[in-house]
Amino acid sequence: MRASQINHGLDFMRDAFNEASKLWWRFFDWLAVVEWRQLFLTWFLAIVFCIILNMPEPAFWYVLISFGVKVLAGGKRRAELVAKEATMQANVATLERRLMEAQMAALQAQVEPHFLFNTLALIGQLIETDAQEAARVHAHLIEYLRSTLPQMRARDGGTLGKQVELSKAYLSIMQARMKERLGVRFEVPDFLGSAPFPPMMLQTLIENSIKHGLEPKIAGGTVTVRAYVDGATLHVEVCDDGIGIDPHADEGIGLANIRERLQLLYGTNAELVIQTPPAGGACALIKLPYKMMETA
Repeated sequence: MRASQINHGLDFMRDAFNEASKLWWRFFDWLAVVEWRQLFLTWFLAIVFCIILNMPEPAFWYVLISFGVKVLAGGKRRAELVAKEATMQANVATLERRLMEAQMAALQAQVEPHFLFNTLALIGQLIETDAQEAARVHAHLIEYLRSTLPQMRARDGGTLGKQVELSKAYLSIMQARMKERLGVRFEVPDFLGSAPFPPMMLQTLIENSIKHGLEPKIAGGTVTVRAYVDGATLHVEVCDDGIGIDPHADEGIGLANIRERLQLLYGTNAELVIQTPPAGGACALIKLPYKMMETA
């Protein structure tokens, strides 16, 4: 029984020592970062409080100990705390950047095979019906991949001008399939060509417009690509005069991909808006912060 009481007492003392040690280091860290003006204020309050209680000794020891710790070790401890915080922030920033890069790569990979598989399926169909046209589409595909793959894999984004060029290459392949059923119009000012714009988004909007708006329409239609600046916001719009939007249909991988990439890249400063024009068809509008590409 006595041994049990002794062990219990030792455990209590050990716990009390650990708690006291934690409190001391918290007090030590506070002294390291607190401003002298604030420390003087705590001295004044401690002295007034102890005088009221007629116990000046605690105030004297508090002032003496805190002054000594602040002068002798405060500077070093403060530097250690600042360095530790900076390291933690750097590690968090690195992890966030790596996470975003991984998510961006995964999201972008969802788009690339989709287009490639569709084009290969088109070539396969044309081989049976029009071998010469299949050869032309095959040549268009090789030219497209030669120029697009380096940009797809680039880590520094792209420009609107490059994405317009890639979209025109893509549309040349689609026009080989749809013939006169597919019309194209670009209304993109030259000065916006150097504006940063995420890779593959424009092509995804065009592909979505053709697949859901124009292909189901017997007469086909026209895809119009517009770009303009409103204040500090770049607007890039893809419209078609196809069958319009089915409000009950799922949005699909392509548009969900764009929304998530915009969120990763710009947070709340960018958005994708789907609209139904009064004349029919559909418009998909990307809004993001406008800036010119920095030159070296």
